[in-house]
Amino acid sequence: MSREVAFLADVGGGSLFQIAGGTVTGADHLAVGRPNQDAYAYRAEGGCLAAVVCDGCGSGARSEVGAALGARLVTEQVLGALRRGGDIESPETWEEVRRGTLAPLRAVADGMGGSLAEVVSTYFLFTAVGLAISGDKACTFSLGDGLIALGDELLRLGPFPRNEPPYLAYGLLDRPPGGEAPRFTVHRAFPASALGTALLGTDGALDLLESSSRQLPGGGGEVGPLSRFWEDDRYFRNPDAVRRRLALINRQVARPVWNEERVEREGGLLRDDTTLVIVRRARVTSA
Repeated sequence: MSREVAFLADVGGGSLFQIAGGTVTGADHLAVGRPNQDAYAYRAEGGCLAAVVCDGCGSGARSEVGAALGARLVTEQVLGALRRGGDIESPETWEEVRRGTLAPLRAVADGMGGSLAEVVSTYFLFTAVGLAISGDKACTFSLGDGLIALGDELLRLGPFPRNEPPYLAYGLLDRPPGGEAPRFTVHRAFPASALGTALLGTDGALDLLESSSRQLPGGGGEVGPLSRFWEDDRYFRNPDAVRRRLALINRQVARPVWNEERVEREGGLLRDDTTLVIVRRARVTSA
């Protein structure tokens, strides 16, 4: 049986949301053989929904580990805090999420041995950008840089001085950079009934935004606006459709120039790893 949507979330009160996501390795990472250091996760339970994209620190040799763990952990901690009755706008709720995410990271880091600072900087530095829904309330939140789109409203997070965003895992260190452990920021809080569409992106999504009027590598039309992702039903019918579109935008094309006896190469348009999660209110179709 085929799936009609990538993911369907029921948050109660007759509210259903469709969710899709995808990620691709940035052209700069491909050029040097580095892996994709982004990750994403989303889940709904008990009338609550959490969706998160994470970007591993580029200078961390294995920060894809932290991003993958972080996406799952932050998602679960947000769901847990909200199911326990946490107020979506309360700083105490987000402090609970922060501490709840750090606890298993600390257990893993301690079990890896060696210098805690070295383990954290190598494996566990990641940013987080997310959306949370609990009953009749919703909010967007982050810890670090990235992109949030609520309909036509765009919120660019960063850049930060020296291109050094805060990382949640600094809270594992006795002396975090800047002297204080970074904390989550709630950017928008609003009635869940007002949510039509949302897009969460790692900072690589800024390349996507700025490439909207450029031609796809190898031809095939323009990249197009971000709204394409939440307006086009195909991205919610096939769980892999978002990744495929990003891969098309970031493909590398080689064309032979016969009369000059050379090969012309065209690179992808997304220099950094790029990850999206798209959320929209489920569309009701007549039988």
